Amino acid sequence: MKPNTRHVVRLVLLTAAFLAYPAPMFSQQHPSASRDHGAADLVIVNANAWTVDPALPRAEAMAIIGDRIAAVGSDAEVRSWIGPHTRTIDAHGKTVLPGFVDAHVHFSDGGFSLSSVKLKGAATPQEFTRRIGEFAKTLPKEEWILNGDWDNQEWGGELPARTWIDSVTPNNPVFVERYDGHMALANSLAVKLAHVTKDTAEPAGGEIVRDAQGEPTGIFKDAAQELVYRAIPDPTNDQHDRAVSAALAEARRFGVTSLDDISSFADVRSYQRLLARGQLTSRIYCITSMPQWQKLADAGILQGFGNDWIRMGAVKGFSDGSLGSETAYFFDGYIDNPSYAGLMNEMMFPLGHMDEMALGSDRAGLQLVIHAIGDRANATVLGICDKVEHEDGPRDRRIRIEHAQHVRPQDFAEFARLHVIASMQPYHAIDDGRWAEKLIGHERAKTTYACRSMLNHGVKLAFGTDWTVAPLNPFLGLYAAVTRATLDGKNPGGWIPNEKITLPQAIEAYTMGSAYAEFSEKQKSSLIVGKFADVVVLDQDLFAIPAEEIKDVNVLHTIVAGKIVYTALMTR
Repeated sequence: MKPNTRHVVRLVLLTAAFLAYPAPMFSQQHPSASRDHGAADLVIVNANAWTVDPALPRAEAMAIIGDRIAAVGSDAEVRSWIGPHTRTIDAHGKTVLPGFVDAHVHFSDGGFSLSSVKLKGAATPQEFTRRIGEFAKTLPKEEWILNGDWDNQEWGGELPARTWIDSVTPNNPVFVERYDGHMALANSLAVKLAHVTKDTAEPAGGEIVRDAQGEPTGIFKDAAQELVYRAIPDPTNDQHDRAVSAALAEARRFGVTSLDDISSFADVRSYQRLLARGQLTSRIYCITSMPQWQKLADAGILQGFGNDWIRMGAVKGFSDGSLGSETAYFFDGYIDNPSYAGLMNEMMFPLGHMDEMALGSDRAGLQLVIHAIGDRANATVLGICDKVEHEDGPRDRRIRIEHAQHVRPQDFAEFARLHVIASMQPYHAIDDGRWAEKLIGHERAKTTYACRSMLNHGVKLAFGTDWTVAPLNPFLGLYAAVTRATLDGKNPGGWIPNEKITLPQAIEAYTMGSAYAEFSEKQKSSLIVGKFADVVVLDQDLFAIPAEEIKDVNVLHTIVAGKIVYTALMTR
């Protein structure tokens, strides 16, 4: 039930700008507020709430009725909402935030990965082989070994080969992905089941890595991965639902109350089944494949179609690959191979096909969401955005470039001019920052993962993780955006430190910025009366700890639609 706003306690901020933190709280009761109101269902008191509301950045307490925020203000004011049946959470001075909105996840993949072989962190080829072999022993014969999320940079950059794992997986086909999803390793059994041979033609927009004799090594890059994926049986509905349920548990644990998912139609059906059973605990914005845009158009689906829990109407295209797989598309070549500048996604771009799909999608009322990593890929997509704007006219279309990872200095202004949203994943900077300059050099790295430059040019930022490429934990993303301290410990002061942003800016990008990117900023992502009661209570005062400790913060309570869906086990 949405409360009558006449019966709402609101505070007016008397001092302290939104970005000035930590700030003392000066407040007063709103003149139009009345204490003639009923009891709340849930009240949070004794909090250091960061509201992401410029009119009232800080608050001590809040009240919730049904699935909506009913009051935000001082402890004394909000305690008047406590009745005999009100549940009360004492935050003990810790930070309370709007629920995080992860702007880019592969959610069911993340769920499946939780029960898959774990290859991230395998620091040697021998450890890589051992983990796969041990996992294979737990499976019945003929069951596929998938996911994995390996990183060849852990052992110096050498690509793995099927010969590494054939002896430990004689009875199980294997197709394990690099953590960025842009290349994967198949064992010989999987290569055989996929009918890939020495004579198999190279697919457009992909690469079958071959040895000196022309035989496949087992590595398939970008579009070539489809040669193997088509041989893998689809999961059953029950398997799919169990994977999504596992992913939802992860989201609850990390305070991710909404997410923008790169969804298959099977994913959308799974979300609907879970919603019908009352088991959906994150709001999901489903971003489906751009080549499928006509199906959405024919069904009459526009951007925002759906309900409070599941919405769709955005379509995703790919312009290139990834930096780690050396398939990101640049103007200049890679350091180790100057004549090679990456792969433009040939499934999208031949004969202007991406232009056609983008224009068709836009005219059908769908939101454009396009992956671009390399600087040439980003420039090319900005050109498509310009063409869409020119041919279809101005409107609030909120085109998004996913990753916006390597951008030429002159293109930040183009992002701003075209009102393109930069949907970025700050954790990638502290991960890839360990080795990015080895691939593209220092000069190009200066405008890599450039959050500060985006904000300085007035570009809207939306933050996410790209889970499973990065962990779903948003505190790692906040830490990365604020410190840019690479995972190898070699840049404690920050890699390209001038691209750091402030903690309030990072929180805003992870809440209101991501909500804006999916057209839902009026319904959620700030602690304002009348918005969805999607809230997280933390175990620390986020604004009182050193920046390097942000990564260690945990969620005590996750609240979605006014219901507590996660409470941490207390150890003290």
